[in-house]
Amino acid sequence: MKRHFANLRIEDISEFWNVLTNEQRVFLKNNSELRHFKRNQLVHREGDIPDYMMILVQGKVKVYKDGVGGRSQIVRMLKPVEFFGFRAIFADSTYNTNTAAFEPSSIFFIPSDVIINLLKVNATLAYFFVKRLSVDLGKSDARIVSLTQKHVRGRLAEALLFLKENFGTEGDGITISVYLSRENIANLSNMTTSTAIRTLSNFAEEKLITLAGKRIRILDEELLRKISEQG
Repeated sequence: MKRHFANLRIEDISEFWNVLTNEQRVFLKNNSELRHFKRNQLVHREGDIPDYMMILVQGKVKVYKDGVGGRSQIVRMLKPVEFFGFRAIFADSTYNTNTAAFEPSSIFFIPSDVIINLLKVNATLAYFFVKRLSVDLGKSDARIVSLTQKHVRGRLAEALLFLKENFGTEGDGITISVYLSRENIANLSNMTTSTAIRTLSNFAEEKLITLAGKRIRILDEELLRKISEQG
């Protein structure tokens, strides 16, 4: 069953919505659908043809690549309301990553030909995506340097700070509002699971964080930031 933008608060995607004409908004509503994904359900696979651009409405999505020996590398973690899948459309190539719902998620699917048609007649919308691609490229460049040059402590500290800044904290102000398995933390930080477990334990012993299952509380953000910056 299709559910259109009427199910989403328009202000949540106002930057995107506001660059469209009324006619283009109607066109987009009539050619988009909302899909729901269970935890760990695949959204798209590396090598798939990009038939859709996607907007995450609710939940969290991880973007990852399968590496050597079956290990995965988490490239990005997406939160509402972020766009994904459009690079492959513009590049006229297949998806070069996998994406999966990290928790129950709702995602708008917009057909690739709909986006292309809108871009051809709306220069402001084209600039909207140029800006997003540029921001993503800058983040990607910085992440490559981090993953290849920082030591494990620096990489893990950066990952924890990223999760806090990207997803926020719970009511206590220190518990990160996303719960990752040790394996996912390792995949985000480009290290083995055993190394991630050991380094997290070291951080806990140093009173930088506390661990309660998948819940991580940051006790000393300033020192974590120093460890991240020093690499």
